[in-house]
Amino acid sequence: MPRRIHQSIVDLVEKNEWEELNFRFDQNISFGTGGIRGRTISKIITASENGEAIKDATPQYPAVGTNCFNEINLLKATKALFDFTVSNIAKKSILDIPRVAIAGDVRHFSADFSKLVAKAWQKLGGYSMLFDGPRPTPLLSYTIRNRKAHAGVVITASHNPYHDNGFKAYFCDGSQLSGEATLEISKYFESYKLEEMIDLLEGLNEQNELVHLNEEDDIAYNSVLEEAVLDSETISANSPKIIFTPIHGTGSIATVPALWNIGANVKILEKQNKFDPNFSTVRSPNPENKEAFEMGISFARRNNSEAIYATDPDCDRLGVSIKYEGDFVCLTGNQIASMLAKYRLDTLKRFQFLKPENASNFTVLKTFVTTGLVEKIAKSYGAGCVNTHTGFKWMAKKMGSYEKEATIAINEKEGIAMDFDKTDRFARLEVLSRYSKYTVLAAEESYGYLTLDVVRDKDASAAALSITEMFSFLKSKRIHPIEFLDSLYLDHGYHAEKTENIYFDDHNGANKIKKIMGSYRKMPPKKLKNLTVTNIKDFSVSGLLDEEEEELSQENFLMISLENQFRVAVRPSGTEPKIKFYIFGESQPNSTNLVETKEQVASVADELGAYLVEDATERANQTH
Repeated sequence: MPRRIHQSIVDLVEKNEWEELNFRFDQNISFGTGGIRGRTISKIITASENGEAIKDATPQYPAVGTNCFNEINLLKATKALFDFTVSNIAKKSILDIPRVAIAGDVRHFSADFSKLVAKAWQKLGGYSMLFDGPRPTPLLSYTIRNRKAHAGVVITASHNPYHDNGFKAYFCDGSQLSGEATLEISKYFESYKLEEMIDLLEGLNEQNELVHLNEEDDIAYNSVLEEAVLDSETISANSPKIIFTPIHGTGSIATVPALWNIGANVKILEKQNKFDPNFSTVRSPNPENKEAFEMGISFARRNNSEAIYATDPDCDRLGVSIKYEGDFVCLTGNQIASMLAKYRLDTLKRFQFLKPENASNFTVLKTFVTTGLVEKIAKSYGAGCVNTHTGFKWMAKKMGSYEKEATIAINEKEGIAMDFDKTDRFARLEVLSRYSKYTVLAAEESYGYLTLDVVRDKDASAAALSITEMFSFLKSKRIHPIEFLDSLYLDHGYHAEKTENIYFDDHNGANKIKKIMGSYRKMPPKKLKNLTVTNIKDFSVSGLLDEEEEELSQENFLMISLENQFRVAVRPSGTEPKIKFYIFGESQPNSTNLVETKEQVASVADELGAYLVEDATERANQTH
């Protein structure tokens, strides 16, 4: 064992830091939803971990501990993914060297961990391809497909706090791991002994040169980004004045050049354009939080700008704030998803791709916890809408099945061997809408959108282009985005969504979350606040089907239906120690007083949210 690891433990013992030791060692970090996340910098940094690092810089070494994200757990994840990939290749009865594409964001240790993954993969007998610096997650998703890799890895913790990092794993199609694959990899992960990982770590110094992905890979991704735009004609003449901030992450690498390429009027917020693993100018690098826009709003006011785009550190989520009646309004993920669904369906109809006779071959994908307004919009065009579990991997799986169905059909019926990714976007659209289904939009409420079918994860860069196209079109028609949104509420009813999160950071947090979920199942509520429960759907049971009659995987998730068209979803997070409540309320269409309707629905949602937090806290602390 490296001396520094042993010495870190000794330091904490000698200082009687038992709470810190308990946090670091009371459990093993697990391989969960698509990978692992955890602290790389613990609450207490030992002298051995800090090493020769200067004040306020990244410690020389990550936090020691079975519950921390460090070199040992990183190598366990790498070997688990490698062994799974080898097994997968063997099942296909082909001889091939496992190839992996690797990227990382700007977080503490991301660069070192990315290199460590690449070295370990080669040491294990594979071929690794590594980007030479920080890159957006969607770029990695595309590169896996473009480079014909068997797997992919991104070192990121998305929008988690600065002290976290993680290992996000991908399939050969550019999508995150399915539940079955995650379970199989987790078994590998848990089977490795500490000694085995230490031997692997100490043997990585004698390595050949790493293979770096190059400028061609960036160019390839940038060239397909423009395919997210359906109508490019309107943008250069009507683009709103946009301020873009990557919040110290990777966002400006691909997004800003792509926006310039389509003629968008965009300026970068330079104060947040510097890579900074501490995300020093914000409390949280999460574009879901209004606070993350404060510096952007101030800059936008000085520049008389109309919109602000903000991406999270790995550039898969996008937040938007727009100027309205002298102030800036932050749109929610549900609102953006609804607006994009309406605009893209309308544009496809306007260009005569979507017609009454083929409308059912166009579909919108969304998660169960994304607003029902999206579904109502899709159905108003005769298009389909499929609900999936949380996580873009489920929507990517649907897109993959549509692609497979279309390529098989065109080969059988027309004798054409279609290379999907190399086919023109409108040709892909034509083939998918004729032989299978074309995905108009994939979206989730947590600010993730996909408008590009050759990427298989949420993509903030592509979303920024699609939103700019939409805003430009609305501007050409002298329709403000808020007015556009209100027109959706008038047509389909006002939809309000609210989330409540309960965090459990103590060592007993996981048990408390289990207790809450178990309590809802054993003692289901008859009322929530003063609303009667009409139905509870438990997604942990088998046999549930989606809109396409495909069986849903079993997930730890409840949907509670209430009177007055309200619903509550209850779901533990797969990446953080929290339980999340999603509250959905809606009104009837054609409100005579939309302002009053909004206030009424929002008031009920607020009261319901406060009640749910109080009720869940009681359930977590019950002793019987």
